[in-house]
Amino acid sequence: MTATMSPLAFVYDRCASRSRRQLHMRLEGCRHYAEGMGWAIAGSWADLGEHALSVHRPQLAALLTAMRAEADYREVLCLVHTRERLATNTTHRLLLEQRVLAAGGRTVTTFDESDQPTLSAILEGEAP
Repeated sequence: MTATMSPLAFVYDRCASRSRRQLHMRLEGCRHYAEGMGWAIAGSWADLGEHALSVHRPQLAALLTAMRAEADYREVLCLVHTRERLATNTTHRLLLEQRVLAAGGRTVTTFDESDQPTLSAILEGEAP
């Protein structure tokens, strides 16, 4: 990883409803946050409809593939508006955060939340 390169943000969200207005507002908020932090933006991925509620998330899988390709070169971040944008169910969310970690990245939010304390506890065998 090159220390002089800014982190690369991979923006993610999900939306099960037909209305996409809030989704677009959250994605724009993430882009604005990343720019304010000085992070480069790799792109935006959003799972829609049934995929937004299931464990099968094709857009998240695509994001993780792209993230893996960049992880050897710079810090990579999965940027979501809030952690619940991954999943509202805690167990499901932790599993998705582990997938981000396995891809070489970490999850961060526009509220300065990070997956690091929780994932560290999981990796050390402690319950979250």
